[in-house]
Amino acid sequence: MDYIVQTRSLTKTYQGLAVVSDVNMNIRKGEIYGFLGSNGAGKSTIMKMLTNMIKPSHGDIMIFGELLKHDSYDYLKKVGSMIEYPIFFEKMTARENLELQCDYMGYHSKQAIRDALERVGLGNVEDKLPKDFSLGMRQRLCIARAIVTKPEFLILDEPINGLDPAGIKEMRKLFKMLNGEYGMTLLLSSHIIGEIEQIADTIGVIKGGKLIEEASMDSIRARNAEYIELVTSNQRKAAMVLHDKLGIENFKVVDDQTIRIYATDVPQSSISKTLILEDINIESIDKKRTTLEEYFVKKVELDQIVQ
Repeated sequence: MDYIVQTRSLTKTYQGLAVVSDVNMNIRKGEIYGFLGSNGAGKSTIMKMLTNMIKPSHGDIMIFGELLKHDSYDYLKKVGSMIEYPIFFEKMTARENLELQCDYMGYHSKQAIRDALERVGLGNVEDKLPKDFSLGMRQRLCIARAIVTKPEFLILDEPINGLDPAGIKEMRKLFKMLNGEYGMTLLLSSHIIGEIEQIADTIGVIKGGKLIEEASMDSIRARNAEYIELVTSNQRKAAMVLHDKLGIENFKVVDDQTIRIYATDVPQSSISKTLILEDINIESIDKKRTTLEEYFVKKVELDQIVQ
């Protein structure tokens, strides 16, 4: 299996404090890798190490099959990136900023510049200065700069910051297109579960500088078990009936009215019938599935899903 990136025991310390600790990360060629974690969890630091902006204190990085060294820079011709805050030459137009990027990368295509600006929704403001742009427009311009040379590997740190819901939807479509049509491998970081959930093939969850989980979205979805949620005003008696009358042990009392029943061998109709015969009031009883949001919140405190 081909990997664009593999890290082994990747660690970064500042004044003796580890901000990234022993991270083993694996990004497959041609996938969208979603990097989830709260602000300050270490996402940007890892991205900076992947682009050689900062050097690891310990551990190794393999990128495009080669060991990353202190003086490795040629590989960056195949990488597009947007890390932390967008910075531009403020007295140059949006188009001129992209032209400068292309000159620096040795990639000369005026059509590519026009295409990049169009794809991020800035085709009509290419002659305006970035200093006059809103935060969302600056984010869009930074993404355009990252994709203009059609890199093999695209690293985007919190790319939907500052965008409204319509803009987020546009970016989601763009990322899928870059991956599907151009074959780009994408590393996207975010603290918003819903956006990563909708486009990622693999998820890496980071907390306190440590990668606490790395798994495919398919495997994560398969783990999210179905359950029956019972809401009743007599929760204590209902729990006793479930255990004593129905022999159900795999259930969880969520609060003073709600019970989640994870047993799959007892039909919902049998549960309802038994509870009613025992004179237990049922306010609601429904079959549900653990959401991906719930799954990730258990792992690390993250923002709510953006619709």
